[in-house]
Amino acid sequence: MTTTAPTPQASPETLEQLASRLDPARLKRSEPLAPYTTFKIGGPADLYFEATSADELATSLLAARELEVPYFVLGLGANVLIGDRGFRGLVIRNTSSHFEFHDEGDTCRLWVESGAVMKDVIQAAVQRGWAGLEHYVGIPSTIGGAIWQNLHFLAPAPERERTMFIAEVFERAEILSEENERKVVDAEYVQFGYDDTVFHHRRDIALSVTFRLQKGDQDTMHRIMQENLSWRGSRHPWLDWHPSAGSIFKKIENVGAGRLVDACGLKGYRHGNVQISHNHANILVNLGGATAKDVRELIAHAQEAVEKQHGHRLEPEIGFIGEF
Repeated sequence: MTTTAPTPQASPETLEQLASRLDPARLKRSEPLAPYTTFKIGGPADLYFEATSADELATSLLAARELEVPYFVLGLGANVLIGDRGFRGLVIRNTSSHFEFHDEGDTCRLWVESGAVMKDVIQAAVQRGWAGLEHYVGIPSTIGGAIWQNLHFLAPAPERERTMFIAEVFERAEILSEENERKVVDAEYVQFGYDDTVFHHRRDIALSVTFRLQKGDQDTMHRIMQENLSWRGSRHPWLDWHPSAGSIFKKIENVGAGRLVDACGLKGYRHGNVQISHNHANILVNLGGATAKDVRELIAHAQEAVEKQHGHRLEPEIGFIGEF
């Protein structure tokens, strides 16, 4: 989940004011951001703060907004490319991860803070026999990121004819609105679409989310997770070996961005230390020491090739954050 604030660059004095209002135990200065992203790319942030609860997330956001300091909220750091020169302002890493299951018979309400990691929440739900989240196993995301992009996956196996969306189990969320109001909103407010929600268009931040889950068979859920992990693993490079940001280009209906890149013969094409994956032509991988400059140049090369050969202009899906 990434949120940017279109405000002027803050002065050193204003940054010091903001720093004085944050817990010094979790505040860092000139902190390199590469380790906090799945691409392992990115320069330093002026200020880096780790928010460990929804209240801390809201408090730090309010302080940055009041002082007009540029900020963005970072979850697991997927779907973003951070500039080599880093970010001038405050990066808030959202690690708020408390959750509660409220058993209501055959259904359950799961309340969870937005910094919780999907993997951990899925594991906890399956252990308790609650179904609905297991379809998204293996996708690197926090809860906030999942809501921000309306997390989705082709399921069920083996046909994989239907795209399942996190919106299907969403009930409500507590947000900090761009007007600095904490309030609870429903699915109608969130406006779930394909890779799109209201959070792409407003400076609202999800603080916590409530899901409605159903009583499920644990053996079935484990089977679904194993099938999905196997299917995803055969198509996506392993992040531990080849860091990436996920899909680079937006989906083109009935064509597929990756298919167009592949049709240009670009699978495996390398520029500097970044490469178009041999597994999936819509994914770029960091071969070690790649820079944001490498990535942007390879993106431009793929765009030009596809437009020249197929007449489609690919649009990036990832967010470009900071100074390049």
